[in-house]
Amino acid sequence: MKAFDSSLLQTYIRDHRPVFEDMLGQMVEIPSVSSNPAHDPDMSKMADLASQFLESFGAKTSIVPTKGHPSVVGEWFAGKQCPSVTIYNHLDVQPANEPEWLQEPFTFRKDGDRYCGRGATDDKGPALTALLAARFAREAGIPLNIRVLWELEEEIGSPNFSEVLQNRKMVNPSDSVLVSDTIWVSRNRPALSCGLRGLLAAQLILRTGETDIHSGLTGGGARNPLAELCEAAHSCLDAKSGRVKIPGFYDDVVPPTRAEMKDFLGSGFQLRLFKEAYQLRSLRTSDPQDLLKRIWASPTFEVHGLTGGHMGPGVKTIVPPWGELKVSMRLVPNQQPAKIFRLLKKHIRNRNPDIEVLKDCELEPFQGISEGPFAEALQEAVTQGFGRRPVFVREGGSIGAIALLQRAWRVPILFMGLSLPEHGYHAPNEFFDWGQASGGISAFVHYFQSLAGFPPARSKRTTKKS
Repeated sequence: MKAFDSSLLQTYIRDHRPVFEDMLGQMVEIPSVSSNPAHDPDMSKMADLASQFLESFGAKTSIVPTKGHPSVVGEWFAGKQCPSVTIYNHLDVQPANEPEWLQEPFTFRKDGDRYCGRGATDDKGPALTALLAARFAREAGIPLNIRVLWELEEEIGSPNFSEVLQNRKMVNPSDSVLVSDTIWVSRNRPALSCGLRGLLAAQLILRTGETDIHSGLTGGGARNPLAELCEAAHSCLDAKSGRVKIPGFYDDVVPPTRAEMKDFLGSGFQLRLFKEAYQLRSLRTSDPQDLLKRIWASPTFEVHGLTGGHMGPGVKTIVPPWGELKVSMRLVPNQQPAKIFRLLKKHIRNRNPDIEVLKDCELEPFQGISEGPFAEALQEAVTQGFGRRPVFVREGGSIGAIALLQRAWRVPILFMGLSLPEHGYHAPNEFFDWGQASGGISAFVHYFQSLAGFPPARSKRTTKKS
């Protein structure tokens, strides 16, 4: 198989920078906030714009409907005998109502090599990076069937993504999947995720009365639901160490291997930069190895909010009638959300049977691959794109669609994220940058070239000729 001309790739990347910037600007200025029904018209607008972009790049395009927001699919067909790959990104975004924003979050702004606005790095910039790479691969004649799959419900846990995968008329399985929705540890060292933590979120609700009552008249005799919920939280978590105290919680946890820990430490991680990137005043540990194990390879219990009682300024001396504790647990591969929820309910029932435990959502953890021909090809491609060999790490967050993809297609799933800690993932003043985009286009193209030499396992079922 003839290799593409690398000088033509560099020229292509340079010449298409204005195209990238224009498309990203249009995407950022659509507030595709999937969690807010008020933005439902914007979700449709986002799907339509994405479809237009794909068609303009020569892809056969489909908008796949679901009970919620759709997904958008674009395909470039190279031949029935060619292998195939699907590139997964998402185009929905987090809300942007934080007071720390220095600009209107849905007004695109270019600042040198930076592209500012909600969704720029999570995940619209990486999605367009893959799109430009796919177009080059098609024009260069790389014999690979390429599909991009853009979801619009990732930020709400992919509740309807199974519908997309079940629609075999529009989305058939490919030979492999590449996900571009993860974060490096440092700009100085590319990092490829090979594992995701899962998520179990829950609400603990306790009602002990009907209305606010005077604490001077009833305090000491009346039950205080907020205090009891605080006690329940303490029974679940040692807040100082982070150790979860729910019996059986750690039974299925598989610790990271020595090789994994070596890669974790080789990722370019620095405690100081970690604290600066996330504006943390202090940490539970000052040992880098311990911290990396905590944020990537260990389960957690977090308290996100406590509601009830007087929420206004000052102190109102009442005993509230009810309270609600909002919690979640990040889970590691081999832990099952359903089992952990049963353990949580049993533990709370034993401590305080009046507390109602409601499941909010769950996402399964995922263990990817870091060895074998796909992993080696991806490492080499990223080395070509960014000039330094990447290490494999794990991702502390969750992507609900990935476990669904694995269950439905049973093909190799790899990750090539392009975001950086300083980009402000889910944070105010989010941005993406041209260095990550240009290196990413190159890395994608080199990976496509390598995949084209793999034997096709499912290509006859993957794409249909346009």
